[in-house]
Amino acid sequence: MSEAGPDFVFLPLGGSGEIGMNLTLYGYGEPGKRQWIILDCGVTFGREDDTPGIDLVLPDPQFIVARRKNLLGMVLTHGHEDHIGAVAHLWPELRCPIWTTPFTGALLRSKLEEADLLDDVTLNILPLGGTLSLGPFDLELITITHSIPEPNAVAVKTPLGTVLHTGDWKIDPDPLIGEATDEAALRALGDEGVLAIVCDSTNALVPGHSGSEGAVRESLTELIGTLKNRVAVTSFASNVARLETVMLAAKAHGREVALVGRSMFKIVAAARETGMLRGVPEPIAAADARFLPRDKVLYLCTGSQGEGAAALSRIAQGDHPEVTLEAGDAVIYSSRVIPGNDRAIFAVQNALAEKGVEVLTERDHFVHVSGHPCRDELSKMYQWVRPQIAIPVHGETRHLQSHAQLARDMQVKETVIARNGDMVRLAPGRARIIDEAPAGRLYVDGDLVLEDGEAVLRARRGLAFGGVVAATLVLDKRGRWAVDPVLQCEGVPAEIMEDLIDAAAEAAENLTQRQREDEAGASEAVRRAIRRAAKDLWGKRPVTRVQIVYI
Repeated sequence: MSEAGPDFVFLPLGGSGEIGMNLTLYGYGEPGKRQWIILDCGVTFGREDDTPGIDLVLPDPQFIVARRKNLLGMVLTHGHEDHIGAVAHLWPELRCPIWTTPFTGALLRSKLEEADLLDDVTLNILPLGGTLSLGPFDLELITITHSIPEPNAVAVKTPLGTVLHTGDWKIDPDPLIGEATDEAALRALGDEGVLAIVCDSTNALVPGHSGSEGAVRESLTELIGTLKNRVAVTSFASNVARLETVMLAAKAHGREVALVGRSMFKIVAAARETGMLRGVPEPIAAADARFLPRDKVLYLCTGSQGEGAAALSRIAQGDHPEVTLEAGDAVIYSSRVIPGNDRAIFAVQNALAEKGVEVLTERDHFVHVSGHPCRDELSKMYQWVRPQIAIPVHGETRHLQSHAQLARDMQVKETVIARNGDMVRLAPGRARIIDEAPAGRLYVDGDLVLEDGEAVLRARRGLAFGGVVAATLVLDKRGRWAVDPVLQCEGVPAEIMEDLIDAAAEAAENLTQRQREDEAGASEAVRRAIRRAAKDLWGKRPVTRVQIVYI
């Protein structure tokens, strides 16, 4: 338990021990009386092998919802989905004011409007480098660089010390859009004294430097100039500097740009609304690009991670209504492969290759740099800030461990590796996990938000793994079998169907009279027999339902 007097605590509900789904709480005060702020409120994406049919995964906010009367507000560091994507889903429970910078605000405003929440949410826009006071917290935004406009680190200042919450960042001397990392502000913060740094660990295993957007512009422009027919470039839509690079490269080589994919239009609209992309030509409609010579068009597409519904996947499958690629055309992947997306990405690339489309990636050409700090950049941050405590976040176990060791090598006195739900006391010489909070997940399934552990999610995982068997048994009034069992199967090999019917029939024949008169008992006995037979014959146990019909 906490010592007497107020505490300053850090509590991640998402984004620690994983990459994505960021939601961080900072609390100040005595236990039971703490006041709280939220930094970021993001999502991660469902995966068919783990969460079939699930669109988005959200952090479960129940801990802070239960303390909503002490929640002072939410501050968003930047506009990536893993930092703002859960706001519209969770705000109706949180109902707190929100602060962010203009570009992120434009993206969020669009999401709130879609959710019919725009008139309800108090959305405050801060200038870059702006400050804000919320109860015992004085917050200062510090300009950093990342792969999206207007990323901010946040200095969280309290009477018990200052935390530098980095958000996602890198050190890019030539970010193309926006200012370079504000080294002077970070050094000044270090001179004032930093109690703790809560810091991005994505590339903690990668030596060297992440690279600059300015260098990518030169390389990508040169590469596009060597291609003779249609060109499609796929990238993370949120990387406005990269979009600008592609648009300028197209202009330099006499090509018109057509945007393909909903996210491209939304990001470009937000960028133009906040004063970006002023020096590039207006894109043309994808439908109009079909009438241009092949060497005069460039498509800027969503789908760099193999997303099934994204533009590039549909183009590769030949079912996009407006865009066709054929032999001799080229697709440039100006992006990296996010772990877990490998199979989906390679499937799209293979589909393109089968059409005779040339596929160019970062393995072949210098067309991408990461938005996260490699080890040399992490070292610089520690030299500038000189924190007493290091808390690595935004990474999986190996990332966090490697980052913690680097911090120790940089003479940081204390390191704490916290998982989602771990409440960490921020105090010099006494930094440690002092409590645990619920930190589960919520699942966006179509228009519904489901809690973790709901039967529908368990059933869907089972269906994805072993299919389903539905058996119908018909009994007369005396409990005798009127007809043989009828089985309907989905996702079960046809080769074992007859054996499953035989297993159901045998189980039915072996039921006692008492079991025959007990519908639940008879159903369960036959269900187990079918699953046991499937396991013996196939090695899997399908989801099995048995219905008893009396005539």
